[in-house]
Amino acid sequence: MQHTLEQLKALRLIGLLEAWQEQQGQPTYHDLTFDERLALLVEREYLRRQHQRQQRRLKQAQLSTPATLEAVDFNVPRGLKKTQFLEWAQGQWLSQHLNLILMGPTGVGKTFLACVLADHLCKQGHTVRYFKTAELLSELKFAKVDGSFPRLRRQLAAFDLIILDEWLRDALSPNDAREVLDFLDDRYRRSSCLLATQFPVNQWHPQIQDPTLADAILDRLVHDSLRLALKGESMRKLTSPLKGQTDLIAEEKAMS
Repeated sequence: MQHTLEQLKALRLIGLLEAWQEQQGQPTYHDLTFDERLALLVEREYLRRQHQRQQRRLKQAQLSTPATLEAVDFNVPRGLKKTQFLEWAQGQWLSQHLNLILMGPTGVGKTFLACVLADHLCKQGHTVRYFKTAELLSELKFAKVDGSFPRLRRQLAAFDLIILDEWLRDALSPNDAREVLDFLDDRYRRSSCLLATQFPVNQWHPQIQDPTLADAILDRLVHDSLRLALKGESMRKLTSPLKGQTDLIAEEKAMS
């Protein structure tokens, strides 16, 4: 039996091994048939591996903030429709290779909601990678310098969803616009992007300094994109432990 245990360890069947040891130590399992006990052993190993894959996907996503679907407050008036958001969380739009654009002012919760969707989609088996737009551009440029660009390009293309946070926060230079256009070409109608931005779509064009490249980038994004326009006060203000004090200060300023 010790030899069998060592073989299970060598095969990395840790879930099966733990379940077997549990069965040996608890009389509850002793009246089960061999097939019934084997089914329980296999199920434990299967669940362990599924959990490991899920954790790898979440780690690989590199989300900027921990966020789960249960943490979303749908009662805050900011234009977030619960039914629509829960539908997006199921990921059908990924299978259709659509994009999603989250628009709204600073603090309204764009990054948080993007990470909520990413977390839920990872748990459903999708692969996701989060970037601030400036970080992605830096990685692309460095990869071209050190010769790793072909590998990085393949890695990025393999993700079901890539999140570009702070989209167009900084105007895109012609060189940056070319990088973005090449990146979008690799994903066009093959996989999805989620863009979180302060700018409504009708203000994107001036943020891209080369008009021709701006036309090409918008043409690849806007026609296949779902949109959510958020509004309202900053969630940082609404959830601040000093909210009462800041409200009082605002009232005093208004009266003076």
